[in-house]
Amino acid sequence: MGIPRGRRWLAIAVAALLATVAVVVIVYRVLAPAEVSTVARSDYPAAARPPTGVVGRLPVAPLIVDGRLRVYAAHRQVYADQPVDGRYRNSPFWSYRRWPAELTGVVASGSVVVSRWSDGQLVALDAPTGRVRWKTDGPEPAESAALVRRTGAATVWGPRGLHLTNLPDGRTVVVVSGDAQARGVEVSAGRELWKVDLPGGCRSDVGTTASGQLIGLDTCAGPATVEFRDMATGAVRERWRPPGGPDELVVTPLGCQTGRSSCSALRTAGPGDANGRGWLVGAGEPVAAPALDPAGAMVVGEQVVVMVGRVAVGRSARTGTELWRSADLGTARLLAAQPGRVHLLTEANDLVTLDSVTGTQLSRFPLKVGRDGTGWAPGAVAAEGGYVAVERLRRPVDPDGDDERYYLTPEAVILAAT
Repeated sequence: MGIPRGRRWLAIAVAALLATVAVVVIVYRVLAPAEVSTVARSDYPAAARPPTGVVGRLPVAPLIVDGRLRVYAAHRQVYADQPVDGRYRNSPFWSYRRWPAELTGVVASGSVVVSRWSDGQLVALDAPTGRVRWKTDGPEPAESAALVRRTGAATVWGPRGLHLTNLPDGRTVVVVSGDAQARGVEVSAGRELWKVDLPGGCRSDVGTTASGQLIGLDTCAGPATVEFRDMATGAVRERWRPPGGPDELVVTPLGCQTGRSSCSALRTAGPGDANGRGWLVGAGEPVAAPALDPAGAMVVGEQVVVMVGRVAVGRSARTGTELWRSADLGTARLLAAQPGRVHLLTEANDLVTLDSVTGTQLSRFPLKVGRDGTGWAPGAVAAEGGYVAVERLRRPVDPDGDDERYYLTPEAVILAAT
């Protein structure tokens, strides 16, 4: 005896409905906005003290946090490993992932890691545990034509529109900006201090000063002008142009604590590096610093370091007076600087570290690991906490090549302790 036709059609309709509901549930679970936080399951490691030399090689660029962790950027994830002097990348100590937003920038202050996402959200993570400390909405990042390669160096070593600085009262502020808006947020608790509207793509952030200001370059009306915005209030305190400077300006922050944050100087130039001039920045109008005029000059504390032929020369940033000379370096270029140290890379890819105050050589060794050799060109560089990390590029460098052609090896980043 068969099932009556009416009941058969009803059963088919119910089955189809249940199948549709199941598909909808699966699609929702896969595509719905979500976040996954995997917290640390072991104690916060102690700060490492590795011997001077190459530590290891990594496939991605590390952000050294609190001298204890290495933090990395992936497409939709920020994660950390340890120990900080591990020879290779290790299993995540903690991880934070979002979907469908993309990670666009990471900065760190002390034991707080602040991540920025393509939907504008800021998420602060506790470095010892990986737990979320706070979240807040921010402006969506400005469109960028810059290529983000597989090491993620652009995301963790110099994120666009994401900067830190310290206020005179000791608070640390993270400023996040897009084309149409900027916001200042207190790092410790995520409290918004200010919010301002911006004119659009004709204005861009350059970095922050050590005295608590956001440096911007405004080309919206008339000649390019540098603005200094108070990070405590968001108000523009100074609009400035270098005397006799060109209408078009290229502004490069110098002497920064990390990335483009907490910088003590800047260099202005015209197209093609014409009329390059150096300036010290503080609470008032920038002060001319001729010692910073040469392209490639570096500021470390109160000293400027430049290469004169095969000799590194340290000069007073304010007076230009020569303080020291370090000869017998061979052909070398200034690579990076951090408090108390300046790092040079020789023609043979030896890493030379000098005391920035005295010029005394602190260490020298080849940047070589395994059988990779030293026949590579340096790419992006970061120096912090006594460490130096360098991208190794295949020679001749092809800036338009894919990652396989661009980088020397899959583990393209070499990490050294100086």
